[in-house]
Amino acid sequence: MTFFAGTGLVVKLVLLILLYFSVVSWAIIFYKLLQVHRANSESERFLEFFWKTKRFDAINAQVDRFANSPLTVLFSEGYGELKKLMDRGEQKEEPDVISTDLGGIDNISRSLRRATTSEITRLEKYTTFLATTGATAPFIGLFGTVWGIMTAFKGIGETGSASLAVVAPGIAEALIATAIGLVAAIPAVMGYNHFQHKIRVLIGEMDSFSTEFLNIVQRSFAKK
Repeated sequence: MTFFAGTGLVVKLVLLILLYFSVVSWAIIFYKLLQVHRANSESERFLEFFWKTKRFDAINAQVDRFANSPLTVLFSEGYGELKKLMDRGEQKEEPDVISTDLGGIDNISRSLRRATTSEITRLEKYTTFLATTGATAPFIGLFGTVWGIMTAFKGIGETGSASLAVVAPGIAEALIATAIGLVAAIPAVMGYNHFQHKIRVLIGEMDSFSTEFLNIVQRSFAKK
């Protein structure tokens, strides 16, 4: 704290910006760790329940047990669209079937794609801040480094001496700015890469689930 009070205005501003990036990045990292962990664990449980239960109405009655899984959102959207199409079938005295003439399968497929896009957006929320921190924090720190070195040279010019007492404050400012920039950037980059990998795995699960859901609908409900 004493060192911070002794730095120049520009370096103070640089350090405060880097501190902001670091604190927010760590908050996002902890939040996303919890979110992604819940999404993975509840998706595994939901898939096990889904294949054991098989009946869509029974599954729909229990989706709240897996509220953090993106797969339950896909199921709810797909099942909701299926119910609408089946209601139309009942009006035509054809219960429990959906007509391909009405674009039934296409409607369900579109609802699944919309739900997938929505869930990807939700899962990727805030990760762009981590990418921004990883890309910009080192350069912000480098700016503080350059400014600290300029301060050191300015001290030499004003005193006509290159003694340690003259150059040490400016060099210290330069080094601390570089260090804080790296401290902010490295966890952000690691966190971003980790979450992108986990999200890609979840996207693959969503795509597979959508395909399986459509296959079940085609086998069990579609009228040829």
